[in-house]
Amino acid sequence: MPTPKIIAQICFEVLLSALLYAAFFYVNQFITLPLEMGRGVNWIFIPAGLRIFLTLIFNYSGAVGLSLASLFINYFDYYEFDWTTKLGIAIICAIAPLLGRHFVIHNLRVNPDLSNISFRQLIIIIIAYSLLSSGLHQIWFGLQGLDSGSFNHWIAMFSGDIAGSILFVAVIKYGIDIFKGRLGRSKLLE
Repeated sequence: MPTPKIIAQICFEVLLSALLYAAFFYVNQFITLPLEMGRGVNWIFIPAGLRIFLTLIFNYSGAVGLSLASLFINYFDYYEFDWTTKLGIAIICAIAPLLGRHFVIHNLRVNPDLSNISFRQLIIIIIAYSLLSSGLHQIWFGLQGLDSGSFNHWIAMFSGDIAGSILFVAVIKYGIDIFKGRLGRSKLLE
């Protein structure tokens, strides 16, 4: 049985994941609204990188937080969707990066603590996640009869997830390099 400390840590990870994803979603909407191809389909979707990051670090806690944030976003901003559609989107939002994480860990021999992840493996997870996320979303949108469920929207969503993930990773990498430089270290954690 989990200890209160473990339960508190899981709750913190879920809450942090949900808050970060919702914040990044709304910032992305503000910045890239002119680049939106269809309702919920962006040519640049920076939160895609955050989804990967959160599930890489927090695993299932990150996925639960993503799902909760997606339900929140869909409830307030996509009010025209029925609850089945909203629930499906929330599940896909959590499952796609989680499946990408497990694919990399099990097939590319990345340690669960990510201590041996390489740039090449990170690119593979971005591509795998983008394929899963855009594919599952478009299949779901198509099954629900939404206008954004098409091959053209899949191309936009796939491209947007890749572009957003690469931008996110680049900003994180640049931030870590700046932080290391200010501390005068060669490694972030010594």
